[in-house]
Amino acid sequence: MHLLKWLYPGMRFKRWLFLFAVGVMMVSLGLAVVFNYKYIDNIEELIFRTVYMWTGTYYYMVTAVVGSVVILVGSIIMLLATRMIIRSVITVLLPDSSDKLVDLIYEKRKLNRGPAVTVIGGGTGLSVLLRGIKEATSNVTAVVTVADDGGSSGRLREELGIIPPGDLRNCLVALADTEPLMEKLFQHRFGGTSELAGHSFGNLFIAAMTEVTGDVETALKESSKVLAVKGRVLPASTEIVRLNATMTDGSVVEGESQIPLVHKRIHRVHLSPEHVKPVASSIEAIKKADAIILGPGSLYTSIMPNLLVDDVAKTLRDSKAVKIYICNVMTQSGETDGYTASMHAKAILDHAGPGSIDYVLVNSGAISPELQEFYAKQNSFPVLVDEDELNALGVGFVKADIISETNVIHHDPVKLSRNVMKMVYGLKANPENMRMLDYYMTGNKLK
Repeated sequence: MHLLKWLYPGMRFKRWLFLFAVGVMMVSLGLAVVFNYKYIDNIEELIFRTVYMWTGTYYYMVTAVVGSVVILVGSIIMLLATRMIIRSVITVLLPDSSDKLVDLIYEKRKLNRGPAVTVIGGGTGLSVLLRGIKEATSNVTAVVTVADDGGSSGRLREELGIIPPGDLRNCLVALADTEPLMEKLFQHRFGGTSELAGHSFGNLFIAAMTEVTGDVETALKESSKVLAVKGRVLPASTEIVRLNATMTDGSVVEGESQIPLVHKRIHRVHLSPEHVKPVASSIEAIKKADAIILGPGSLYTSIMPNLLVDDVAKTLRDSKAVKIYICNVMTQSGETDGYTASMHAKAILDHAGPGSIDYVLVNSGAISPELQEFYAKQNSFPVLVDEDELNALGVGFVKADIISETNVIHHDPVKLSRNVMKMVYGLKANPENMRMLDYYMTGNKLK
């Protein structure tokens, strides 16, 4: 009975189904004419002997030609009817995108064929990479830090006893394939002096969804549906943790937001409590990844907290995936003052162990003197690429122009993702990968 609903009035389906049936009958008739079935011999003779007065070979030639024309017309009618049937369905499901159906299908198929990429980090740097990489593959998983204790995230963490949602929100929005208004809504921060002041709508949404579903993983999954997210966003852990840092002078600073404020050299960071249970899906994403990307983002406060969660560093080391660390373009005041590219990489190796990085992606794009002067006032300087020291660490490095210079220095999502994908495909060369590599270098459509 459910199938009979397709025949209800107003469905705009019956007319095209009838047209399709007409096409099927014409194709069937044409085939019968071409192959000269006996049951239509009398009809054939009546038509062709009357019109052409031909016999013998010419009679069968005309029969074949006319039958072929009937088959062609019937096939065209069937294709037209099929197109209109599909269009009738699509205009209901995707009213704003019905004219782009082929592009949507092509894009979906292309992205589904992309490599499994797991990105580990947090902060704005991670969301920049995700904005670009979602155009290369939909098989992307973001494993996000949960050590943030400042701003709206910190307040919700203390008041509701949930993991901080800020970085999770940014990653969801970065991977979203939705209307710009929805993105603005999730990033909107309330003003005024009320208790809502400073909170972003997205943070409150994730907090509410967590209470409704009773589980942050489920909350993120359902939130992903709202934003039509390409890929997955997962926390490194669902436990409440605090990031502490031991400085080179032996002092200990507690709290992620407090570490950069003391302006001391960091020796090592660690979590409190020391042992934190990981999210099983995050560990599985690292295990199954074709490529694992660390960063970009704050070295000690965005990337390291993930690596300190139990089993994350070990799984990273054991993985056969290509492991790429995206080095920051500028040093961060109070966190990586005076750091070179090799010092960034060494810090990760010291915390996560040998084998946690295969390659370092560093910027080779020129930074204008005006911007360098602007950043120097904030005690932030371009990261020096010390090639010999990087080689001494046993890691490779790739130089590329990956920045976008406006009034500030940021990684460019398109440049960054293209260079990352070129590394992923180029470092594991085979015919399929080389074909994909050509796509990311030239932008030619896949065949």
